Amino acid sequence: MPASGSSGHGPNQPYNPGVSAATNGLPKLSIERILLASPRGYCAGVDRAVQTVELALERYGAPVYVRKEIVHNKHVVDQLRKRGAIFVEQETEVPEGSVCVFSAHGVAPTVRANADARRLRTIDATCPLVTKVHVEARRFVADGYTVILIGHDGHEEVEGTMGEAPEHIMLVQSEQDVDALVVPDPERLAYTTQTTLAVDETRSIIERLRERFPAIVGPRIDDICYATTNRQAAVRKLAEHCDLVLVVGSRNSSNSQRLVEVARDCGASSYLIDYADEVSEGWLDGVRTLGITSGASAPEELVQELLAGFGERGVTDVAELTITEEDVRFMLPKAIRQPAAS
Repeated sequence: MPASGSSGHGPNQPYNPGVSAATNGLPKLSIERILLASPRGYCAGVDRAVQTVELALERYGAPVYVRKEIVHNKHVVDQLRKRGAIFVEQETEVPEGSVCVFSAHGVAPTVRANADARRLRTIDATCPLVTKVHVEARRFVADGYTVILIGHDGHEEVEGTMGEAPEHIMLVQSEQDVDALVVPDPERLAYTTQTTLAVDETRSIIERLRERFPAIVGPRIDDICYATTNRQAAVRKLAEHCDLVLVVGSRNSSNSQRLVEVARDCGASSYLIDYADEVSEGWLDGVRTLGITSGASAPEELVQELLAGFGERGVTDVAELTITEEDVRFMLPKAIRQPAAS
């Protein structure tokens, strides 16, 4: 991604994707300009998780087993599978004694116990910001609180967090869920959140929790991760300038789905795509300014392929809209940093 020296809120930084202006015989588009959201794409947790699998394959050779998808992106998973990663639903499917990587979304204590029982050589690629939520949940429960977890039912991150103390953690997904809550003790309540939620929606749910349960306590620092917050803010600003916003990301990516919702809430048409060839011609009718962003688990190469396709059809005016700079990096898991045992 090109570096930007601006932290302003308007379309800035001319951008040259290096593509041809020839239309290659395809219909000419009405698009006059493309705006790229910045920041977009990989967050530090995703980068760390993908590197972990790549390094595990280099160190141990194929196969390396990965519990669930390492990150929620079809392209990333397919590329790692080609290199020898085997993705399984449960740790119980991994042959005893094999190398097994836990995904960025985190796992419940029962998963770790099963892995130990099978003598798996585990490498934990859980995002440190997800680990923070696990730690909070354990701390609240240890202090005698019932924990209200705001998140999406069935998401791996939610399953892992609830697994820390399933008898003491209750899931809510909406304000309506909050209204229906029946809790053991309204004076001993705490809340935590999934890291990839829509910022505005989550804020509304928290406000409703506080209205119903004035004594409820929360984490000292917001659980929604910096990358989710930044990408939603960038899309919110992008939608002010664009007729259509394309979000590069996979259907099972929570943070990518939220970007589409944010763009639509701000008045722009928006669609989620894995690859450039999924763009429908009908979406582009009458579009003069096109916005492009990508979810936190989508690699930049997919954005560049999308840009190249528009460049081949004569759209060469491309600029970045930058709202902030990101310089967060996470250390690789200890198991992969240590030298391989002889």
